[in-house]
Amino acid sequence: MTKKCINVGLIGCGVVGTGVANNLVNGIAQKRHLPCELRLKRIADLYPHKERPYKIPLDLFTTNADEILDDPEIDIVVELIGGCDFALKVITKALEKKKHVVTANKALLAEYGREMAALAKANGVDLYYEAAVCGGIPVIKAIREGLTADSINNFRGIVNGTCNYILTGMCKYNMLFEDAVKAAQMNGYAEADPTFDLIGKDSLHKLVLLIANCFGQWIKPEDIYTEGIMDLDQTDIRCAEELGYVIKLIAQAKKRDGKLECMVAPTLISKKSLLAGVSDAYNAVEINGSPIGRTVYYGEGAGMNATSSAVTADIIDIARNIYYGCEGRLPVFALEGEKCEKVPTDEMEMRYYLRWKTDDKPGVISALSQELTEREIGISSVILHEFAKAQPYSIVTFMTRETTEKKMRDAVQALNKLDCIQSRTVMLRVESGF
Repeated sequence: MTKKCINVGLIGCGVVGTGVANNLVNGIAQKRHLPCELRLKRIADLYPHKERPYKIPLDLFTTNADEILDDPEIDIVVELIGGCDFALKVITKALEKKKHVVTANKALLAEYGREMAALAKANGVDLYYEAAVCGGIPVIKAIREGLTADSINNFRGIVNGTCNYILTGMCKYNMLFEDAVKAAQMNGYAEADPTFDLIGKDSLHKLVLLIANCFGQWIKPEDIYTEGIMDLDQTDIRCAEELGYVIKLIAQAKKRDGKLECMVAPTLISKKSLLAGVSDAYNAVEINGSPIGRTVYYGEGAGMNATSSAVTADIIDIARNIYYGCEGRLPVFALEGEKCEKVPTDEMEMRYYLRWKTDDKPGVISALSQELTEREIGISSVILHEFAKAQPYSIVTFMTRETTEKKMRDAVQALNKLDCIQSRTVMLRVESGF
């Protein structure tokens, strides 16, 4: 029998949870998209009396999540508490109770997504998570539904708004890294402790989920090389600018010769690229598939409005499934693809940017070049940057041709031993082959 009212239980009413609660209480969008009533029946939160930007009826609140999980009338459980331990217990119990689940918890999904997907399938319920990747951008929906006719070859994206906001400040406004971080915190784009974002972990978790959907492969987070932006400084921002590039924290994966390469790292992106123009806290993902070619998904990657929009859309989608009796019509992740071996990091091939502060004397360029030539690393350009010409040292950058990560790391170890350099070698990846 078709249900005339579908009940939702919300666990976690922080910033995003408050936005979701407001959407449901005020019936935003659902009247146009649903032939039945969608009702927020209960909210579990430890601080029901906390001041919130929207007025949420106090009688909806409880401090006990089990009141939602054990309620047979609740059809959809929305988990927005974050973290892994308690959230895993909540989602596991909800699925075992045959309740559909919506979550924005990318860290939990990256670690336990495969197991949760199996549990959802075993119990005949849906697990949706659009808000876990790129906030309000419907990139998961685009991959799972819009690109099902396509074979995806590669993708890359700016998937962390905090890091992009900081890099925008450094690039556009010549801010020092520390000052850009403080600005991000003051404007609400960075946590009091932003380390998780700055070391690339947040981007890593999103990359795992994108790989699972694009390629039907499950790669453990610990098996993907991840590098954050904490070591970047203005010298490299300026050098990249003179070379025609901007630096972005890029999460990417691509198939090469039937194998999968994936990485999170600061990368030099051509100013002509669409990703180069993605500023502030915005996100963007480029996907290259066949026969469709290249598609781009752009928008706000975080914040109450963007993220609550994605969560609410998932709730509405599941409510449709319940109403029309088509639960489980989509797999949690993409259907298993052809098994694709992951390329070890040392064997990945790309172009590199190298930068040094060197002695200002003859023979330096020759010494640097020799170390690369001995390792069969091709050089595509050498620049002595003009902005340092008044200093008692030179700023030198090399751009290499494609080579392996191992060759490059071995070369950097040797380069750092040269007497002519006054600072360690800075090595960054350069976009290639997208």
